Amino acid sequence: MGKKVFVDLTHPFSAEIPRWPYFVKPVIDSMHTMAKGGVLTQRIDCVQHTGTHADAPRHVMEREFDGKRARYTHEMPVDAYTGDAVCLEIKIHPWGLILPEHLEDACERANIKPKELKGMVLCLNTGMHRKFDDSKEYYHYSCGTGVEAGKWFVKHQLKCVAMDMQALDHPLHTAMGKNGPPQMNLMGASGKPITEEYIEKFGEEAYAEFEKAVYIKVHGQEAYDAKFGDLEAIGQEGTWEPCHKQMLGHGIVGVENLGGDLDKLSGKRFRFFCFPIRWYMGDGSMVRCVAEIDESELNDVPERTYTYCGTGYGPACER
Repeated sequence: MGKKVFVDLTHPFSAEIPRWPYFVKPVIDSMHTMAKGGVLTQRIDCVQHTGTHADAPRHVMEREFDGKRARYTHEMPVDAYTGDAVCLEIKIHPWGLILPEHLEDACERANIKPKELKGMVLCLNTGMHRKFDDSKEYYHYSCGTGVEAGKWFVKHQLKCVAMDMQALDHPLHTAMGKNGPPQMNLMGASGKPITEEYIEKFGEEAYAEFEKAVYIKVHGQEAYDAKFGDLEAIGQEGTWEPCHKQMLGHGIVGVENLGGDLDKLSGKRFRFFCFPIRWYMGDGSMVRCVAEIDESELNDVPERTYTYCGTGYGPACER
């Protein structure tokens, strides 16, 4: 066994950090400065789901599948987000919906059987972490998971799933599309709503996965009930963040916006460390995610360089 090293899997935090489309900008201010008071003391005001962060069940539902009130951050085990882990490299087309077949293909390439995942932390490397920025590319057009991936995580009894994307769900399963009361249906690069763009690109049948009324129109109520009925039975709209709800509703916590040097770990096994703030009645928390791995096991890729927030300019800049 060689030297153990720690690998940072967290996007750097600042007042200019990219954030989800309707989240307020973090405010960071100093109460004391070195010049005036001889010490530096700063305060911060931000949404707990900013940057690399963890979700607790209460974030998306009132009750879990066992009928009990959904748990807050402080009610989760201290090691809920920490444990033996594997990083799967997901191969999927842009804006694609991650299905069990993508996860199983990634398992095969990582030389791990799905049945071995029980009790583990699963890190997904889709490549989206390299695009982390205040951009439509990162938020509107990300690939992402849905109800089938969520059920796959539950079937294989994972402990935690950490994703390098904007959310634990495909963007069209969120309020960026036509789900939940917000229904932002944001404008895409063409000037049309992203829902219309998706239909033009992939067809109405593919889009139906993301909108209840369209799914029932295309496939029928019986098919909808077969796929989303367990969510509807606990009072949840089936197409609104179904992977969140399948995971969190069965006690599998999640991490969003995984980043840092994730590429060094693709296809590898390691120890994953992630601890949320012990926030009483919290719905989530910003976190520092770190992997511990034998140095000889690291993939030979360059160190991550960040250029968002005005620290880089031009097409030649690394992300």
